[in-house]
Amino acid sequence: MGIARDVLNGTRCERSVRFAVEKIRQDFPVLSSSVHDKPLVYLDNAATSQKPRAVIEAEALFYSRNCSNIHRGVHELSERATKCYEDSRTKVQQFLNARESREIIFVRGTTEAINLVSNTFGRKQVGAGDEVLITAMEHHSNIVPWQILCEEKGARLRVAPVNDRGEIVFEEFEKLLGARTRFVALVHVSNVLGTINPVREMIEAAHRRNVPVLLDGAQAAPHLKVDVQALDCDFYAFSGHKLYGPTGVGVLYGKAGLLEAMPPYQGGGDMIRSVTFEKTLYNTLPYKFEAGTPNIAGSIGLGAAVDYVNEIGLESIRAYEDELLAYGTRALEEIPGLRIIGTAREKAGVISFVIEGIHPHDVGTVLDQEGIAVRTGHHCAQPLMERFKVPATTRASLAFYNTAGEIDTLAAGIRKVKDLLG
Repeated sequence: MGIARDVLNGTRCERSVRFAVEKIRQDFPVLSSSVHDKPLVYLDNAATSQKPRAVIEAEALFYSRNCSNIHRGVHELSERATKCYEDSRTKVQQFLNARESREIIFVRGTTEAINLVSNTFGRKQVGAGDEVLITAMEHHSNIVPWQILCEEKGARLRVAPVNDRGEIVFEEFEKLLGARTRFVALVHVSNVLGTINPVREMIEAAHRRNVPVLLDGAQAAPHLKVDVQALDCDFYAFSGHKLYGPTGVGVLYGKAGLLEAMPPYQGGGDMIRSVTFEKTLYNTLPYKFEAGTPNIAGSIGLGAAVDYVNEIGLESIRAYEDELLAYGTRALEEIPGLRIIGTAREKAGVISFVIEGIHPHDVGTVLDQEGIAVRTGHHCAQPLMERFKVPATTRASLAFYNTAGEIDTLAAGIRKVKDLLG
């Protein structure tokens, strides 16, 4: 890629950081395309991010030159494929600063990672009368699996509230950590509000009561430097497709001791050491949780995405996106009748908003005609919509390839929405 980090792009963000955004944009083929005869402005990154050529080419190289199943073959292609696959695991381990590569489990995404934990560790940990604690800002993927577990076990799901800014009420969270709390599952960064939760303090509070913690890092991994050892979380989950990688692949990090004690999630090939009709002996970590042929190409593509993000640097990404978020927030706050949902003091690049008298779906439809891709609806967080007494929001979510000029285009598009529908 060869990005020169000191090249200053001429956007209208008043930035203290120098960031080569125009050079970066050239790495993403789709960003030069048009929608409805308008230049594409892609602001739906919280749903999925676009893919750089490095990721696309890594998958294409696997299928064109190294395509084979992994682990079980002794021929050259299988050995090449296995090496690429396991190299990606090591890249993810280093990206999260996990202690060992065997603590990295490849899954389909954050959703499967959470379900894996709830169906294995959760089933052993939670019993009748016990409690699982989540927060009011969770994605459905971090609500429904715990509801299913609680219903099955006769346990209770407790919910820590958020304030009007969209921040966790930490004192209430601590109060809900009781004698029957057996597990805490919470989002690192809200996909609706952009709120960055004080997860280190929340983990410490749970661990003082010997309660294990899972973090949903789907929205954090693309924007923040994550150090699972420093956080001391017991589990961490994220999706490749939000980290500029392929769809259908993600990661579950778990502390080795916990993973070793957990039963398998699925049975099949590669998760076994030996099988007889009388007894099966399971494979070692991480393979115990990777039954069947995995998404080999996707995992290799995820490794390429990690390389790409590392080359730019998460510190540079965070600094640039913070200034872009501030610029976008100011631009949208100037629009009469627009209200931003989620004004936490610590935020990542998400701006959710409502416009008085106009449904978000209508907002999204008009913006699409202007070439602007945003997300509208409840964003798989219906309880949070109820908390803020709105049926849905329009969400503009940022990535490091977005520009201040695109924010200006969004603001102009919203004004057109108001002219047409207001």
